Amino acid sequence: MNSELFFTIRTSLIVALGGFLMGFDASVISGVVGFIELEFALTKIQLGWAVASLALSSTFAMLVAGPLSQIVGRRKLLTWAALLYLISALGSAFAPDFVLLIAARMIGGLAVGTALILAPMYIAELAPPAQRGRLVSINQLNIVIGISVAFFSNYLILAWSQSDSAIVAYLKMDIWQWRWMLGLEALPALLYLVGLRFVPESPRWLIMKNRPDEALSVLTLVAGPTQAKIELTAIANSLSNNTSSDSLGIATLFSPTLHKVLFVGMVVAILQQITGINSVFFYAPMIFEQTGIGTDASFLQAVLVGLTNLFFTILAMLFIDKVGRRPLLLAGVSGIVVCMLMLAYGFDTARYTLPVNALSEFSEKADALASVAGQTFRSDVAFREAISNSAGAAWYTANEARLIQISVSLNSYLILFGILGFVASFAVSLGPVMWVLFSELFPNHIRALAISVVGLVNSAVSFLVQLVFPWELATIGIAGTFFIYGFFALVGLLLVAKFLPETKGMSLEQLEVELVKS
Repeated sequence: MNSELFFTIRTSLIVALGGFLMGFDASVISGVVGFIELEFALTKIQLGWAVASLALSSTFAMLVAGPLSQIVGRRKLLTWAALLYLISALGSAFAPDFVLLIAARMIGGLAVGTALILAPMYIAELAPPAQRGRLVSINQLNIVIGISVAFFSNYLILAWSQSDSAIVAYLKMDIWQWRWMLGLEALPALLYLVGLRFVPESPRWLIMKNRPDEALSVLTLVAGPTQAKIELTAIANSLSNNTSSDSLGIATLFSPTLHKVLFVGMVVAILQQITGINSVFFYAPMIFEQTGIGTDASFLQAVLVGLTNLFFTILAMLFIDKVGRRPLLLAGVSGIVVCMLMLAYGFDTARYTLPVNALSEFSEKADALASVAGQTFRSDVAFREAISNSAGAAWYTANEARLIQISVSLNSYLILFGILGFVASFAVSLGPVMWVLFSELFPNHIRALAISVVGLVNSAVSFLVQLVFPWELATIGIAGTFFIYGFFALVGLLLVAKFLPETKGMSLEQLEVELVKS
């Protein structure tokens, strides 16, 4: 490995730590929801807010991060994001009530939105064309690693909290499980804050700010002295042919010359979230509990989701610059359609019967449950309503995992295969490819603003999906929810097949010529 490639990879890894924090911050809540629902006596919509509040503030951050980075620079804004991650982790861990927990989560959302926009954009502006797809995908890989670490740390904390260890009692891990889950994020946040001190500014941003000497120094570290001069000239020529980026408004993005790339960006941005990926990541233990495996096993299977996501993201990184963006998306979204319909079928065929001999286990509610025991229900919604009407909604919520565990009859292997297949299909396609495409589709002079806008749409859809998921489970059931996701995936597949161009192997300046009409 030559010194230029080593420098580029090292810098990309540091910048992509923002992705790790995003993945951890977003997915750690999956282990927290069950605890805070009981501790703060939350409704289903409030529970949705606990998860989706991060996406709401990240939506705002995505809108402003791109334009703001044009003013202060990519590196400085990423440093601010690292600080917000640290504040959010500590604030969430020590939150005394639900309102302050939401506030701390929303501070983290500002960091998530900023890092999601800037990390892949920075890496794309730094990386050579031949390695750009793979290097930009490092950010997605780190998101996936963050998700996996969050699932695994949640599982470990839950396991440790049930031990009789003196250190567990001293740290109050046995009563503060969810606080420890959230607070662990402070460690990688601090590491990110320190690591960014060793990252240079984006060379393309430096050229935009009429600082060519500094840009040439950075490009020399990336490509060597000869190639650096060639790239400097190409970037400068590209920018000189467009209006100064500082004077661009939102109307510029909707000009006829950008209609094609903006439409493709919007389709991919919506598709990535409307298929329900964050419902699976952020509510994984809740979903697995619906199969009747119990709380501990549901946390363990959530770890399996994270590992599957990690493996197939690495697979995507190996092929994204060889096979291309378009084939990966077509294959992956096809898999998502199949797996979502499989999950809808698996849960639709589930049956729920509370055994009569189980009433002794719930002696305090035995009389109330007597009229329900022995009846067979064709859906999780009907079962939930019957138990809640007999014993109370709060009691059902507190005992849901156990009630479903002893009552449900379904093909749990089909459900597990469907979820893992969905995660694998997403990880090899929409997960890494979307951010690579965002960094490639838009020309230099409008890239920051354009990625902010399509990122805003992506985050807004993510917020809505996360917010309504608990309500969907309670109202239309888990089978109907997955069927809706499958339908959206099918529509997205048809649009991708018709409109998505291939972008591999070309410089950002070449792509501008190919994709943007004169």
